[in-house]
Amino acid sequence: MHDQQQLAADTARLEELGYKQRLTRRLGLFSNFAVGFTYLSPVVGVYGLFAYGLATGGPAFIWALPIVFLGQFLVTLVFAEVASEYPIAGGIYQWTRNLVSERYAWFAGWMYLWALLINIAAGVGASTLFLGPLFGYDVTRASTVFTTIALLAVGGIINFAGVRGVSLVSRLGVFVEIGGTAVLAVILLATYRHNPVSSIFDNLQVQGSHSYTGAFLAACLFGVWCLYGHESAGDVAEEVIDPSSRVPKAMLLAIVVGAGACLLITFSLILSVPNLGAVISGKDTNPILTVLNGALGSFGAKLALIMVLIGFASCCLSAQAAATRLVYSYSRDGMIMGSRFLSRVSDRFHTPPWAVLVVFVVPSLVSLMPTATISRVIAFAVIGNYLAFLSVVVATIVARSRGWQPAGKFRLGRFGWPVAIGAVAYQIATIVILSIKTPPLGSGFFDRWFVPISAGIVIGIGALYYVIARPKRRVQDGQSGAGDPLLDPSVQPVAAASYD
Repeated sequence: MHDQQQLAADTARLEELGYKQRLTRRLGLFSNFAVGFTYLSPVVGVYGLFAYGLATGGPAFIWALPIVFLGQFLVTLVFAEVASEYPIAGGIYQWTRNLVSERYAWFAGWMYLWALLINIAAGVGASTLFLGPLFGYDVTRASTVFTTIALLAVGGIINFAGVRGVSLVSRLGVFVEIGGTAVLAVILLATYRHNPVSSIFDNLQVQGSHSYTGAFLAACLFGVWCLYGHESAGDVAEEVIDPSSRVPKAMLLAIVVGAGACLLITFSLILSVPNLGAVISGKDTNPILTVLNGALGSFGAKLALIMVLIGFASCCLSAQAAATRLVYSYSRDGMIMGSRFLSRVSDRFHTPPWAVLVVFVVPSLVSLMPTATISRVIAFAVIGNYLAFLSVVVATIVARSRGWQPAGKFRLGRFGWPVAIGAVAYQIATIVILSIKTPPLGSGFFDRWFVPISAGIVIGIGALYYVIARPKRRVQDGQSGAGDPLLDPSVQPVAAASYD
């Protein structure tokens, strides 16, 4: 009875926010946490980037993680407050729309959508590097493309079949990543230590004749690249029971547990690398496999690779789920091309099939690009996420200056202003470091500054589309709730009702 009352209350709240309940609410706190945690995925982040961090900053690069965590935690607090008041599918797009305006939200969502789609392509493509060693085949361009598209198709099918499948895979990913991380760390620290604990304070002279500051700032990108994705817990808010309470908790848990797991994996790996100098010099380009083979043997290393692949699979599926809900949320408002089709929801599975298809097709097309082009496209993905994050934090500051008083179940109260200001400062610093410290893709000006240039290109294409298409919010037939001002002109927008 209590669950039915809560579901009724959730449906009523969504109607107040302007939408009918079309997706199925069946995610509890743990399942919602699992979506955010597995998209952040400590295993995927650390296993994919450990060699970069160690080679760039020496063992002391590990201190990038707590620094980035503190900044991201401030951002997550802001997200938690906004998601609590506006628990709507599509997260960043809907949050900024309610806080500022449709136009502002359209560009925030545009950046976030492309970052999501490219991250999906990058994550699935990177998983093929572990499939080859696991199954004993050569990782070639052809095998990478074939495997990437096949895995994207499997993820699309699970995503289309409903949120239950996403929940099951995400929960499996949580158990495997946390359990596998703990077990592997114990094994490495107990049986395969090659370096003292004090090594985490050593930079091993990676800076050469220059100051270590620049090298450490570049190494901080390890943390920046690892600690995001937890905001996806808010993208599936319309499928969460009691989202005003649970989505904020899920996001905060995801960043805390995810950062802790990243720190544990990184610490155990640093102490277990047989030759740190070989990694820094470039002689050992895959220290993860070196450690796994040395500590666990061939069979044990394959078990560890299975854990890594489960982490990749659950990460990519959660990202696909988040992107699908964002496409659906955009199209439900009639804000993108093909909205009439993309906003349709399957009566049987309660998922938007055409939005699922978009999230399969676009990353598949990215995987077909030449390798050099893919590297350039992927360079945009992270800064795209952080620009979208910045747009939310700035939106809360704008809204507060207009008199917005958060009314969700999670509120920052008097700490709202200082947390938002701290989050903005962190985000700006992160975007600057991403722009100047991301490894160049070549020697030319375009390659050296491709990260900020790519962001400008995406914004420019979005601006061109916006000017030509002139999207204006028109909630699609059968999707409007009682609180939609377009349905009833006497009803004011939710955010505006909180302004002076």
